[in-house]
Amino acid sequence: MKVIFKYSCAVLLLISIKVSAQQQKPNIVIFLVDDMGWMDTSVPFGEQVGELNKRYHTPNMERMAREGMKFTNAYAAPVCTPTRVSLMTGVNAAHHKVTNWTSVEKDTPSDFDSKENPFKTPEWNYNGFSPVKGIPHTFYGTPLPKLLQDDGYYTVHVGKAHFASWGTPAASPYNMGFLVNIAGNVAGEPQSYLSEENYGNQTGKTNYKAVQNMAEYYGTGTFLTEALTREALKTLRYPVKTKQPFFLYMAHYAVHLPLDEDVRFSKKYKDAGLNAGQIKYASMIEGMDKSLGDIMDYLKANNIEKNTVIIFMSDNGGHSISAGKGDPMHTNNLPLREGKGSVYEGGIREPMMVKWPAVVKPGTKTNTPVIIEDFFPTLLEMAGAKVAKTEQVLDGKSFVPLLKGINNADPNRTFTWHYPNKWKEAELPQIDYMSAIRQGDWKLVYDMKKAKLELYNLKNDIGEHNDVSAQNPEKVKQLAKLLSDKFRGWGTLMPTFKASGKAVPWADQL
Repeated sequence: MKVIFKYSCAVLLLISIKVSAQQQKPNIVIFLVDDMGWMDTSVPFGEQVGELNKRYHTPNMERMAREGMKFTNAYAAPVCTPTRVSLMTGVNAAHHKVTNWTSVEKDTPSDFDSKENPFKTPEWNYNGFSPVKGIPHTFYGTPLPKLLQDDGYYTVHVGKAHFASWGTPAASPYNMGFLVNIAGNVAGEPQSYLSEENYGNQTGKTNYKAVQNMAEYYGTGTFLTEALTREALKTLRYPVKTKQPFFLYMAHYAVHLPLDEDVRFSKKYKDAGLNAGQIKYASMIEGMDKSLGDIMDYLKANNIEKNTVIIFMSDNGGHSISAGKGDPMHTNNLPLREGKGSVYEGGIREPMMVKWPAVVKPGTKTNTPVIIEDFFPTLLEMAGAKVAKTEQVLDGKSFVPLLKGINNADPNRTFTWHYPNKWKEAELPQIDYMSAIRQGDWKLVYDMKKAKLELYNLKNDIGEHNDVSAQNPEKVKQLAKLLSDKFRGWGTLMPTFKASGKAVPWADQL
């Protein structure tokens, strides 16, 4: 009897220790916004408040900046799916070869061609990511949510997925390691944000973009951003009640097109004299901001705020074209150059903040560059799963030391971007067939169409107006070799010339 009693006590002690350890793990919230530019907020990420910052009203982003850390040099890929695959795998887009957004249909590259286009796009991984080996034209790897789930996390996906094409495993977030999926599938944008239009689910009008499993909100006047937030908070009740650490991937469809007015917030923008498109977009930005505030309020009300990490990020830069906003071309991200689809700063530099009360000093900022693949090892370190086994070799580096106030950044670290694709049917300057590398303040841009290398010093020229390659030939040579060596080592895919069938040369071969 004594032996049984001692054994039972030991089992109970082990269970108690395990539960206690789980409770100590931080909850993690990734708050990912779609197509939000660096300037689309009242929080300045530059050295001063810009004119575009004054257009928007984002009080909860301001609150998060006061309570956490701003990252002024945070980077993603130029378009959405490459960013999302890098986040989920810790691998750079030039390495995992998902270099463009994935089409809905399997084996259908989302590439546009024209007679004037001299290049044939390479055989990139146009079916996206796959957690299952052997799926053609996918990148096979171990997804982050699966590792967190294995580590005891309650994993929740809300909103836009867009990891892969229909007919492949990662088309469903459930196959990525999410225990719960709310409204995520292959769609890259919603058919509608309006409940009056059933978020696109209307007889005779619906298509694959219609947002699913949200019928409770049809006709209620609830904007999609609000509905997704409410569903996310409902889902958190279970892990909060059972004291299980959770990973909430809050991946809003906002502020991607279509532009729909969120009437809760539009009056102030009408009174400010903005045009119809600007009013719609600004109201969508503020609706997204309310979602962030609602989540922060929920964490505080449930006494889990101090043990919860929130990371705010956008998946690529804001639009360079007007996109219905009524702004002149290439002005939506000023002072940054260009926008979505481009390897110039307007297409890749993102608004990013981290709030972690147990670690991050409030009201701080870092100018140290980070990139989207860094999220993977960072979150694993936060969760205490640093030695997790992955099928893929990671390119990302943990930025947990930065959060702790330790700037141990490697000044020689390079950051690379690769877009060997044609972005749209209509030609847009500085969008298609480009690569770039940054090291320190120096950034080299490789324009494959012009067979040209451009050099910029971002410290002095954040707008990339002054190409100083002619004055710094040795720096051009050095960065071109670093870019080419990295791409050669990764087996990065390059376009080929239609006329000759030969591959575009590496940057150091020009």
